[in-house]
This record gives sequence, structure tokens and C-alpha cells, in this order.
Amino acid sequence: MGAVPSTPRHSSSSETAEYLIATFVGEKSFPLDSDFWQKLLELPPSLRWPAHRVRQACNLFTQNNCCTRHLAKILIHLAWCLQEATQTSGAPSAVYMKAVNAVYISSAFLKYTFENSQSENLAQLYLSLDENEAIHDEFVTDQSIENLVMHNVLGFIASVDVSPNTYLLHQELVSFLLVAMSTQLLSGPTPGPKDVNPFIDAAMSQEVLLVSSVVRRLLLNYITRPHVPLSRAYSIFSEGNQPGVLERVGSAAASIVLLPFNYLASSNGEGSRNQLADSSLHVLLVLIHYRKCLVNEESITKRSNESLTSDSVSKVSTYFSDNPYCKALENARDIEFDRVDVEGTASANNGSVVRLPFASLFDTLGMCLADEAAVLLLYSLVQGNSDFLEYVLVRTDLDMLLMPILETLYNASRKTSNQIYMLLIILLILSQDSSFSASIHKMVLPAVPWYKEHLLHQTSLGSLMVIILIRTVQYNLSKLRDVYLHTTCLATLANMAPHVHRLSAYASQRLVSLFYMLSRKYNKLAELRDEKLHIKMNSIEQDNLTDDMSAELQIYTDFLRIVLEILNAVLTYALPRNPEVIYAIMHRQEVFQPFKNHPRFNELLENIYTVLDFFNSRMDAQRLDGEWSVEKVLQLIINHCRSWRGEGMKMFTQLHFSYEQESHPEEFFIPYVWQLVISRSGFSFNPSAISLFPVDLHANKEIRDGEEPNIRPNGDVNEFNLHLDP
Repeated sequence: MGAVPSTPRHSSSSETAEYLIATFVGEKSFPLDSDFWQKLLELPPSLRWPAHRVRQACNLFTQNNCCTRHLAKILIHLAWCLQEATQTSGAPSAVYMKAVNAVYISSAFLKYTFENSQSENLAQLYLSLDENEAIHDEFVTDQSIENLVMHNVLGFIASVDVSPNTYLLHQELVSFLLVAMSTQLLSGPTPGPKDVNPFIDAAMSQEVLLVSSVVRRLLLNYITRPHVPLSRAYSIFSEGNQPGVLERVGSAAASIVLLPFNYLASSNGEGSRNQLADSSLHVLLVLIHYRKCLVNEESITKRSNESLTSDSVSKVSTYFSDNPYCKALENARDIEFDRVDVEGTASANNGSVVRLPFASLFDTLGMCLADEAAVLLLYSLVQGNSDFLEYVLVRTDLDMLLMPILETLYNASRKTSNQIYMLLIILLILSQDSSFSASIHKMVLPAVPWYKEHLLHQTSLGSLMVIILIRTVQYNLSKLRDVYLHTTCLATLANMAPHVHRLSAYASQRLVSLFYMLSRKYNKLAELRDEKLHIKMNSIEQDNLTDDMSAELQIYTDFLRIVLEILNAVLTYALPRNPEVIYAIMHRQEVFQPFKNHPRFNELLENIYTVLDFFNSRMDAQRLDGEWSVEKVLQLIINHCRSWRGEGMKMFTQLHFSYEQESHPEEFFIPYVWQLVISRSGFSFNPSAISLFPVDLHANKEIRDGEEPNIRPNGDVNEFNLHLDP
């Protein structure tokens, strides 16, 4: 395949394709204006080539690209094809076919070059033309090739509507973006000034209007989830009896030009998934969470006499540039409301504001929260976009969003830890608003069929949320044992506590049981620590072990205090509305006795015992024929709640926890996003080339969609620090 065969006079289409691909990867360089490029891009779409032949071609291509610069040239032709397709209204099928072929070929060879790059700066890309190259009139010499390509790829996505004629090109362009931005996989988990990401950096440099349009289009793709009508599947790009290009998409054996589709992506076989919608979401997540690390110019000046080795770079001052895609998402507005500023005039940047149908976005997220990428999008919106958060909080059908969240938490053992953390943070953010905590207790659920431990009938959404949060803590105690997860659950419960209304009997029982569960853990730790202290061993290891146990004991002391504050908030601010909570405390009052004199708990327990004394005395004063039943005790509590005046209760400042994102969230989010892209989308990548996060290698097998890669998390999520400020 190294030599370029002569073209047969009467060659078949497969022989012509063999010749053209061999020429493309061979030693001979063809100028930009050569007819060769048109012939290459006009190849019929039905030809197939085995995967091993593709890899041979890619290997030969990387050897010769330094001289031929064919990667740069195919990318330029891709940009020109997209320009033609964008500027030509109702472009003919041949124009789209050329663009599709250009993006297929570019993606395959670009990805192979990334995966097999021998240098950290990706020098093997050779994204420039040779000095002796005759410059085409359409090529601007002072514009980088990566910027030219990204500008036109993003421009087509933003300006050309998805239709049966353009669907495949849209799909392959968003797949191309994942390939082009996958250079992040080659860098470490902490972005540094020496990282090389030419294509995503080019995306970041686009004008604000284009950035906003791209964000809008990607979200609309996700919301509308466009499908290609089956009746058009074999007519697009077809001429006469020639099979259409979409014929290649239907099976795992499909091929693109001579490049097998499953070399770039493989089908996951889930009928409910929408490839364009999912790929658009993955591209959006990669874009909004990217951070480029730059070196402060003053630091460079001060160290001008030093070479920027890895050691010296770590010592100079660095900062992260602004991300325009993140800003565009954070400033997105509801299309139903044309917002104006305080003076009543439209804002100056009104044209660049992303306008979205929040109602449709809300509904789509509610349907898709089983997908981890959808969870991350919801987190990004409620954490960064105050308008969308406000919209969510005023919806009267919050159960559409909360029920799938709570069901996912219920099935935590079958979910990733990162997905659980994201969902808990979302609940914490929502609970910061008092109206949310009040409204969820007024929404009654007829049944919760997926909850198996107890029959939940006519339970409020607020009661269900309390039950699931406590169940998550219980699961964490036995399995994950993650302090951060405990903290987030308890913080959310604390925010909800003053607004609890008619908490169900089962939720009230679980709340008291939560104190009991944590107290058992506390007592066990205290006993173990005391045992170690009594063992007269003076080794450093023993001292360190005792210190660690004391630190853990302090953590559980704080947890117990938060639970007591939760109970206090209910009793102080919502006692008449929650007779079941009083009953649960009375029924298990013995669990509080061991902590009555504890210096951290005694003031809080005084309030609990004030309530207990009030209702116990009413029970003692009431003459009753026969024994007390649950119904009779509960009725007594309800009757005497009316006469409760809170006398003797000490008022404590209400606990209120808020979520604050860590100052360097990119160290968590960039690896996390790419883990989702690789494990959930149709994107494959050589695991031995990945440095962004640890991967267990399996005989050089590519990670493909539909397989769960053995990806170890980038440390515990408590490395991704979250501040909970009471």
C-alpha cells in the first residue's frame, strides 16, 4: 500500500477508492487546488474497508504527513465544504456528501494521530502548509488551520437547521468535535500551561455571537431529539440506483467511505437513545467545563532567564482564562420572557444572550435523568444559571424532576458515586430556597411503586425526599463511608427542617432512627479509641491511629449535632403541623438518654426533653380504659398540639447550608466529563493513550460505547471540595 498504484482505465468504484486512499496516505503531496481532492471527497458512500486496513492506512499516513501535510489540507477542504454548504440555500445532495466524506476522513486520521502521538506538543499534526505551497485564494494565510476548521464546523452547526437532508452531517460534525477536542485525554487531570489543545482553544476564541448560537443549537438538539424519517433513509445523497449514505448508519458493520463507522463509534443498541441529542450534550459539557491554564506575563518576565521546565512552570503564577461557552450557558434566558434591565431597556448584549424554551428543557431533563450526562447538565444549570434555578423553583410540577432524582438515589448501589454526588448537590441547591422546602410538602403522591421496603401511600413529596436522604446516609454508612456524602445529605435535611409540614409517620420514624444509626457509629468509635488509649504502646503508628480515630469521632459528633438541630428546628418552628414527629420521638425517647449530659448536645436535648415532658405529662394525666394504642397516642398528641405554646424552649439560630463550588472545579469536572463521553457515547479512544484519568488496560482493547470501561475515579469526590456554610 506504500506505493501509489496507477489508476486503471476502466476501474471499478472500489479500485478507484483504493487508489485515492492510497494516494492520500502515501508519500506524494498534492496541492490544495489539485483535482485529487475533489475525486477523494466524491467517493461513493457504500464502499467498505476492514478495520485493520484502516489502521494500516492511518499508520502510513502519520509517517508521510510531515512531508505531504495532507491532514492540514483535508481539514482546509472540510472547512471549504462547510462554507459552501452553509452559504448555499438548499444545497444539493452532492455538496453535503462531500462535506460528510471530508469530516469522516478528517476524524479518522485526526483521532489516530492523537492516539499515537509521540510528542507532548502534538507536533505530528503539522497543522500548517509547506512554505512552497501555492496559496489558494480562499485561504487566509494569517488564520490558523484549526481556527478555520472550528469556525466553519461551529458555524454550520449554529446556522443550518437540522433536517432530513442535513441530519447526518450534523451528527458527524458533533462527533468530529469530540475527536478534535479529545486532546484533553492526553494531558494530566490538572490543567497546566504546557497542555496542547489546539482545536478546543480555537473554539474558545470564536466571537460571542457564534458561541451563543452554538450553545443554543446544542441544547435545542438535546431538547428536540431530532430523528431522520425512515422513508428518507435511502434517498438522501442517492443518485439513480446508488445506495444512500444513511445506509451505512444502520448497523455495526457500516462503513464511511472506506473507513468503518465502528472505528470511530459503535452503536449501543438502546432504542430510546438519540445519537445526535446525546452527542450534542457531550460536546456542550466538554465545552462548558474546559479551562485553559495560562502563565502570568509578569511571572514570565521575572523568570526570563530561566527555561520553562516543568519545575519552573509550577513555580510561576498561572491563571485560567474565561470560558465563553460556560458564560453563555450561565446567562441563558427563557424564550418566554424578554428580559429588560432596571431602566426598562434591553441589555446591550441582548443579541448574544442564549434564549431557550425552559419549559421544554425542564421536561427533557425530567425524562432523561437516568443518564449521567443529563444529571451533569442539570447541575451546571442550577449551579450556574440563576434564571433557570428560579424557573425550576416556581414550577408546580416539581415531582417531574424530583421523582427521577429520588429513584436514582434509591438505586444508589447500581449507580456511580459521582452521579450520586451530583444528584445530592442538586437537592442541596434546591433546598437553599425556603419556598422549595415548603412546596414539596404540599404535593401528595398517590403511590411510590419503586420503593419496596415500605408501602408509601398518599405520601408527600417532602416526606419521600426525607426518607430517601436518610436511606442514602444509611447506605453510605454500610458501603461508601464517605464523609462528604453524609454532610450533603444532612445539610439538605437541615435546610428543609423548619418548613416540614405533616411529615409522614414513616419519614418521622426514619428521622429518629437516623440519630440512632449515627449514635451507634459514634459509640463504636468512642469505644475503639478508648481501647487504644488504654493500650500502652508508644509507637508513632499507634499515635497516628489514635489521632485518626479522634478526628473521625469528631466528625460523627458534628453529624449527631446536626441531626439534633434538625429535630429542634421541626419542634421549634413546625411542631403543631407535625404530630408524627412528636410520636416518633416519644416512641424512641430512650435513644437520646445517653447523650443528655454531653457538652455538645445538652442544650439541644433540653428542648427535646421539654417537648417530651409536655406530652408525657398529658398522657400521664389522662385516664384511659385499657392500653394505649398508636391511634390513641397520636390523637392525644394532635389534641394537645393546639395548646402548645413553646414555653421553656430555647431558640437557636436556624441552620442554613449553602453550596459553594471549589475554586478549581476543572480538576474534577474535566476528567469526569470525558469519562462520561467515553463510557456513554459512541466515542472510542485507545486507553493506553489516556493520561487524564487512570484506566485499566485490557490487551490494548479500545474503549467503546456499550461497554463499561474499568475507569478508576480521579480520586474521591471529597477532593472536589464543596463548602457548606451554615
